[in-house]
Amino acid sequence: MTMRSRVATVGTILLTLALAAEPLTGGGADGKDRAAWKTLCDGKSLTGWKAVNFGGEGEVVVKGGAVLLEQGNDMTGIVYARGDFPKMDYEVVVEAKKLEGSDFFCTTTFPVGDTHCSLVTGGWGGSVVGLSTIDFRDASENDTTTYQDFKRDQWYRFRIRVTKERIAAWIDDKQVVDVATPGKKLSIRSECDLCRPFGVASWRTTGAVRDVRVRPLTTAEKQGK
Repeated sequence: MTMRSRVATVGTILLTLALAAEPLTGGGADGKDRAAWKTLCDGKSLTGWKAVNFGGEGEVVVKGGAVLLEQGNDMTGIVYARGDFPKMDYEVVVEAKKLEGSDFFCTTTFPVGDTHCSLVTGGWGGSVVGLSTIDFRDASENDTTTYQDFKRDQWYRFRIRVTKERIAAWIDDKQVVDVATPGKKLSIRSECDLCRPFGVASWRTTGAVRDVRVRPLTTAEKQGK
């Protein structure tokens, strides 16, 4: 075994221990009955998903109840492969944390009707949050741009709600996106094309993803109530 292999093996063991050290959470701060949610990630395998072949991607493995996206050059990701993800009037939750690196660790690409958009989580050096793209402007330069410091080894809950009128998003209990979409051109950066229709990716960063679930919105929620 080479020195590089020994280092990689030790690193993988440490990552596995870090993932296993924290149990999966329950219903979560979104306050919705878990019975209404469809679980997309079983925490045991990549069933229903496939690793994205970006070229230069890191390894994708399931460890400690989470999907580990190891640091790539540049992107590592997974895409939902079952073909039944909703296009409109839904809410999706992804729990994730950053383990290594200094850029986004859980950028989530999702459908908005017949187009797509991405929630960037810690891009442009580690702190930018927002939607890419709106009217051809990235998450770093449109009205959804905010900044947050993401600590390593800390789980965050990303929740995205899509209706015909709005896209909203929360990090844990804090709303970070609330944008009216009529009249706006929504799209994604070319790097995220392979994450359609629904996928999660990291950029030169090791991230862990777990508890991915989706639910249809109620009539009241569709109406913004």
